[in-house]
Amino acid sequence: MSGQEAELETQGHLTVDVARLDKGGEWYEGETGPDALDLGDSEFVEPVGGIVYALKVEIAGTELLARGEVRQRLRCVCSRCAATFETEAVDTEFVCSVEINALTDFLDLTGEMREAIMLALPGYPVCSEACRGLCLACGANLNTAVCSCRKKGENGRWAALGALE
Repeated sequence: MSGQEAELETQGHLTVDVARLDKGGEWYEGETGPDALDLGDSEFVEPVGGIVYALKVEIAGTELLARGEVRQRLRCVCSRCAATFETEAVDTEFVCSVEINALTDFLDLTGEMREAIMLALPGYPVCSEACRGLCLACGANLNTAVCSCRKKGENGRWAALGALE
C-alpha cells in the first residue's frame, strides 16, 4: 500500500486514486473509520468498528468497477428476547459501478459500501434461531428462566373454545 492510500484510509473512507490506478486494476483491503455506517441514534443496532472491505477496483471503459466483499460487525438487541449480542452483516458479492471521465481524479466508494451493508442488515436480528423470546404475560426471558404465569390457553377468555374439543 502506498503512502497516499494509507493517508486516505486513515481519513475513514475508501477513496480510489483513479488517475493512478493500474490498467489491470488493484486490490483494496482495509477498514473504514467507525463512523462510516451512520445509523443515527439507533438503540437496537450499533456498529462495532468500521466497514471491512476486500475489493478489486478497475477501470472498465468509462466506469470504475469495484467487486469483492464488505462486512460490518454489529452489536444488536435481539428482537425476540431483548438480549444484546454481536453479529456481522456481510455482502460477499459486492459490486459497484460508477461512471468516470477524464476529469475524475479521486472517487470515494464509502457511500456505496455503506449502502451494501445497510441492505445486508438483518430486519429482525435474533441472538439465535432457537431463541424462545419473552413470555407475553410476565415478560420472563424463556431462554434463561421458567415462566411463572399461567400456561398459554389457560386464559379464562378462551375457556369456552377449549370446551368445544
